[in-house]
Amino acid sequence: MAGFLSRMRLITVKMPEIYVEGLDELVKVGRYSSRSEVIRVAIRDLLKKELWMVDNED
Repeated sequence: MAGFLSRMRLITVKMPEIYVEGLDELVKVGRYSSRSEVIRVAIRDLLKKELWMVDNED
């Protein structure tokens, strides 16, 4: 896993302020260590779900 994480790329994303506030709240209450971690987990889960669904539709 460490090798995978060491190959991370920096991207810029625009999102509504309400989403940013939600990210900050998750960090504030200690669920995640940073906004980046929240976003990585959310994208990972979305990709697992969406790619899994596509694979099973064949």
